[in-house]
Amino acid sequence: MKLTTYLRDGQARLGLIEGENLIDFNDAQPQVPADMRAALEAGVDLQAAARAAHESTAARLALDTVTLAPLVPEPGKFICLGLNYFDHAKEGGREKPDYPWFFFRGKSSLLADQEPGRVPKISSKFDYEAELAVIIGRSVPRHVSQQEALDYVFGYSCFNDMSVRDYQKRTPQWTIGKNFDATGGFGPVLVTADELPQGAEGLNIQCVLNGEVMQNATTSDMIWSVAETIALLSECLTLEPGDVIAMGTPAGVGQARTPQVWMKEGDTVEIRIEGIGTLTNPILAEAV
Repeated sequence: MKLTTYLRDGQARLGLIEGENLIDFNDAQPQVPADMRAALEAGVDLQAAARAAHESTAARLALDTVTLAPLVPEPGKFICLGLNYFDHAKEGGREKPDYPWFFFRGKSSLLADQEPGRVPKISSKFDYEAELAVIIGRSVPRHVSQQEALDYVFGYSCFNDMSVRDYQKRTPQWTIGKNFDATGGFGPVLVTADELPQGAEGLNIQCVLNGEVMQNATTSDMIWSVAETIALLSECLTLEPGDVIAMGTPAGVGQARTPQVWMKEGDTVEIRIEGIGTLTNPILAEAV
């Protein structure tokens, strides 16, 4: 099953993807909350609701005629991993970390597929990062085991952790460089966990900038797997329905290249993950 979030009359609504068409979940199933996080929090069986939507007479909308929103517009928590691919840690001059470098993103940093990422007017060091996003479907009990952790994953999506590198390096914590407005591409679809390999392992992941492949790896190269990451987080906090975990990026980022590559106005950046899809964001300069 593939789900998305799109805008109708300025409001986010759930959509079921069928080929090149979208079924408005809420037209077909009015009892389902229109927000993905709210639907998951309410314990809605979205698989059953999707089957009912598929069988309904609700209108089919052409995907290329709708405006998407960030997949989960207001996640309760958006947790990111740094240095979760060994080659990326190495290209940054670091050894394999002993523990994940966790940081958070806020909702104002998120943007939808096809929505422009914004080069901030106070920096030109605007970088890309292809990442796998994990969407939590049920509350994860504290101290969950790795063997049980994947039972709480609803699905997976694409994420672009666009980073303002000079601000990221201004403090030992990376948060400020990762939270500029309109720098976190998220979507375009959620693929439910049952349609992908366990833990989304072995999927090709790429970043393509203006048609050139900049990052090319497999999710099996992650230092901490999805299951291990969830188990580690559950030692500290409660993961809730609609929370998102971005699983870090492989080698090939712009700051590690010679010469360095920074995204600029007029660029187009794509995040491609096998079995999930392609997240595309044009790049514009922040309005002065």
